Amino acid sequence: MSKPKAAFICVHNSCRSQIAEALGKHLASDVFESYSAGTEANVQINQDAVRLMKQLYGIDMEQTQYPKLLTDIPHVDIVVTMGCNVTCPILSCLYREDWGLDDPSGKSDAEYKRTIQTIEYKMLNLMRIIQERR
Repeated sequence: MSKPKAAFICVHNSCRSQIAEALGKHLASDVFESYSAGTEANVQINQDAVRLMKQLYGIDMEQTQYPKLLTDIPHVDIVVTMGCNVTCPILSCLYREDWGLDDPSGKSDAEYKRTIQTIEYKMLNLMRIIQERR
């Protein structure tokens, strides 16, 4: 049986959803495939997020990731919206969550680290849920 595909969706696909894709690949690759996308694509991944993910996890998001639109990713089984306070498009899926995360862009490193820690916690919880549904 193939692994389900998870999409982490945000408006610009430059910060929270990119962090989620990276942590999904890092923590949950044995449970599901991770993708991120946005309703609009930014030109690059948020550089504070890139710096802090390197510092905290040794992950260089720019090596394997880039901002993508929803049309740039495959059909997914799991949809996680980041809490963008915008109307996210309805993607058909087997499981859906909204993580309700505030965007740390332009804020302190401490705020980014809190967001990253929250994403890690939620990722581990999502991993457990998906494992139980198999």
